[in-house]
Amino acid sequence: MIAQPNLHNLLEKAVAGERLEPSEGLQLLESHDLTALGRAADEVTRRLHPEPYRTYNIDRNINYSNICTAVCDFCAFYRSPKSGEGYVLDRDVVMAKIEETVELGGDQILLQGGLHPEFKLEWYEELLSDIKERFPQINVHGFSPPELYHFTKISKLPLGEVLSRLKQAGLGSLPGGGAEILVDRVRKKITRGKVLTDDWLNVSRVWHELGGRSTATMMLGHVETLAERIEHLERLRQLQDETGGFTAFICWTFQPGHTQMSDIPAAGSFEYLKSLAVARLYLDNFANLQASWVTQGLKVGQMAMLHGANDMGSLMIEENVVAEAGTVHHLSLDQIRGAITELGYQPRQRNVFYELIDNEVNSLVPHSRQNPHSLPVVN
Repeated sequence: MIAQPNLHNLLEKAVAGERLEPSEGLQLLESHDLTALGRAADEVTRRLHPEPYRTYNIDRNINYSNICTAVCDFCAFYRSPKSGEGYVLDRDVVMAKIEETVELGGDQILLQGGLHPEFKLEWYEELLSDIKERFPQINVHGFSPPELYHFTKISKLPLGEVLSRLKQAGLGSLPGGGAEILVDRVRKKITRGKVLTDDWLNVSRVWHELGGRSTATMMLGHVETLAERIEHLERLRQLQDETGGFTAFICWTFQPGHTQMSDIPAAGSFEYLKSLAVARLYLDNFANLQASWVTQGLKVGQMAMLHGANDMGSLMIEENVVAEAGTVHHLSLDQIRGAITELGYQPRQRNVFYELIDNEVNSLVPHSRQNPHSLPVVN
């Protein structure tokens, strides 16, 4: 275990805004002093976000298909092309889901599916065009890097052309799904037929070069080592240095239920909060970190706001992938807003670009940097 004096030196370094080296990030992950890590992460968050509010958004996960040619041992959602349980949503069903999202105050859909073996790029262009024609106000946060890399293979087109055409058809931003752990040893162990690390990163890179924005994710708590978690964060930090195109980072714990990796014990809230705090200290060029109440539940999601997160994530009107693994948490808008309010902050609705869209007056909740719920700086 890391020596306590050295731990505090590293935390003070991060709180002061100095960049941590990979070896130093690993030392923090090897520590079990969650209180100290949380305090430092919260101080960094409050330095980066001195505003009196914390944010959330309203969107819906629409999984247009669960048919997938990749074999991911950690996924309970996908079905092989030969499975009788595979589906592709009818276009009118997709539109009905978007209409309901709009009626509930949403401004975005998260549109993702499997790696379908037959659909060419034109199918996705038509889907996007139909959505934008009927719902021009909706941002389509769609197609993870593994899907987009797959599109290049199935359509035999360069990545830049694929991304440009989808952007022209109405794709607004990219989700960071399918990252798992951005280390090839891990990826090869838990999945087959899916994009490896360099190409996952390159999809994001080219999208950023086209002026697009995206999110970055990490699924932790399976076969990766602590050093590989840091390697994942380092690869993301390097790309963010290069492009500045990531709007946020989101991590969550692997949910083993109903998967081929169900023998792996589920990582708990301690491991989640520790990894989140270290991510906040390490990712010094990421403005925003989201809480993962979808996998952790309301209270741990709220605790995440004191361990490095400045955003509660989405109301998530619909979620299918994590639910297939047997983890189901549902929150109402009042619960999300209440969790933020209890911490002494104003709850504000934002879009995927972290622009406030609720037009609320900044007088909802009195706020002080010294409110009793915030954690003090490391001494």
